[in-house]
Amino acid sequence: MSKLNVLIAGSTGYIGIQLIKLLIKHRFVKIKYLCGNNSVGKNISFYDKSLTKKKLPKIIKFSKKLLEDIDVIFTALPNGEAQTISKSLNKNNVLIDLSGDFRLKKSLDYFKWYNQKHKAIKKIKKSIYSIPELQNEKLKNYNIISCPGCYPTSILLPLIPLIEKDLINTKNIIIDSKSGYSGAGRNVHKKFKDKNLYGSLKAYGIKYHKHNPEIIQTLNQYSKKEIIFEFIPHLIPMFRGILSTIYVNLNKNVSHSKIIKVLTNYYKRSEFIKIFKKDYLLSTNDVINTNNCYISINKTNNRNKLVILSVIDNLIKGGAGQAIQNLNLRFNFPEKEGLK
Repeated sequence: MSKLNVLIAGSTGYIGIQLIKLLIKHRFVKIKYLCGNNSVGKNISFYDKSLTKKKLPKIIKFSKKLLEDIDVIFTALPNGEAQTISKSLNKNNVLIDLSGDFRLKKSLDYFKWYNQKHKAIKKIKKSIYSIPELQNEKLKNYNIISCPGCYPTSILLPLIPLIEKDLINTKNIIIDSKSGYSGAGRNVHKKFKDKNLYGSLKAYGIKYHKHNPEIIQTLNQYSKKEIIFEFIPHLIPMFRGILSTIYVNLNKNVSHSKIIKVLTNYYKRSEFIKIFKKDYLLSTNDVINTNNCYISINKTNNRNKLVILSVIDNLIKGGAGQAIQNLNLRFNFPEKEGLK
């Protein structure tokens, strides 16, 4: 089998570096181009010393001419830039985007939450928002694949089956998510320059976080009832990992064991999701450096209320790993290829 030629745009960010580290182990992929702006002419090892001995191309500036001999473009760029690239795609290109550019299905929602006009409105209908465990075969019909955000990945995987099966009250869901600071990107230290990222816990984006519309849009696809939730993200003093603590009230005649059974059956064929059969206090250490999502369902003193714990590595399952999982499904590769 011939290898796919791959271009990574935004190769020097946390997600771009993680993509490179995973793709160099992928049997069916050749990294042909690494693209950047301020990094043009440098070796990628300048940004991560562990890549020093790898045979990788020097970083160059993106141009649409590069797409002529490329099969897959991964975009790990600031919001808006993948939209511009999408207008230059030829019929043989597949774009896998890790920004928010194609996550929302209404351009007005994009303008409201990202504070910029969408530059490729006609491409929205030609794109698919893909949590790989839920899309699978549908992916093969799309050449623009939008990967979920890291927080939504940890939240949607446990909630979708429970909402779809009408097992929980949809009007009082509370989501408390904590992420390592890499989730805010390489410029996190500029963004929060007045905060001590290494020694403090910071809540942010309580009302206007950009992942809110992504979460509600996706949950609405699986529910006939109104959904009301509160989502409170936090940055914590570690580099990577997300722990989402989700508080839910059970619907009538629904038990703890029923919730576990439904989730287990829902994901029984999933390579990367593990449902714990008993109460288990998960840690991000359980999943760091993997493409796994671990989920546990825990009882509280109130028998009508449960606490769901969901953990992922934000740079892999919440980013580069999930993008490669989508690549594998799109091109009929083994789902674990490059992700073992």
